[in-house]
Amino acid sequence: MVKSFEELKERAKVKGQKRLVVACAEDKTVLEASMSAMETGLITPIFVGDKNKILEIGKSCGFSVDNKYIEDIIGVENSVKKSVEIVRSGNGDFLLKGIVKTSTFLKGLLDAECGLRTSRRLTHSAILEAPGYHKLFQLTDGGMNVKPDVETKIDIIKNACDFALSLGVMKPKVAILAAVEVVNPEMQETVDAAIIKQMAERGQLGEILVDGPLALDLAVSKEACEKKGITSSVAGDADILIVPDIAAGNISAKILIYLGKAKAAGIILGAKAPVVMLSRADDTETKLNSIALGVLSCS
Repeated sequence: MVKSFEELKERAKVKGQKRLVVACAEDKTVLEASMSAMETGLITPIFVGDKNKILEIGKSCGFSVDNKYIEDIIGVENSVKKSVEIVRSGNGDFLLKGIVKTSTFLKGLLDAECGLRTSRRLTHSAILEAPGYHKLFQLTDGGMNVKPDVETKIDIIKNACDFALSLGVMKPKVAILAAVEVVNPEMQETVDAAIIKQMAERGQLGEILVDGPLALDLAVSKEACEKKGITSSVAGDADILIVPDIAAGNISAKILIYLGKAKAAGIILGAKAPVVMLSRADDTETKLNSIALGVLSCS
């Protein structure tokens, strides 16, 4: 089981260098993270975007970007389209969102004819290393599915559990979060949690452990469980946190990162190739962590 991003990077190196395609690469932190990942042997970059701007930004950061790593494309939409095309054709192993709006990036990614969609639902997982917690964990879905119903939440869980295998988690512990740990018909997320828990207990979701509804403190704190008298194989030791909706996931992740000093990475699951998608405000370390995550996800 991978317990930190340092361990994750070491495990990713074993995979060998992967070809990272960066859509709209005209960004300081994206270039810094990608060059650092190349220097450590994780990736070979393909920077898609305005060549002159990429070279200029690289120069201002104190490093030289070789022309052979640049695919000179003008225009944001053109850059996204070309990046997706490179990965789709097999000339790149995974994709990284650069300095482009999420909506524009997803439009290219989800294109019915030339995107990276499969029969699986696309979901987003944030992987977090939080001070005070004993291992990496996933928080999902704070980036793709707005108000997931039971069926969508099951897809989110399946994607997250499949991905957990690459982190060395053989039997993922899934906590379905709510404000309370009891079923309340007026709180749909608690009803959804109870249904999914029952399905898991009857073997419908594979080799995983599910509990819910669980308040966040119970999902991550053994001490909170003892105080509330909760006994569970998941509580206090969750590998995956399932949030009620995109707002809860997005807000929770950003609170952990900006106020809780958690280290983070983010990835889209369910596509034809790993897709690394982060906020444009994320720092170089977060982008580097996410690149390592993408490498680890490659087949």
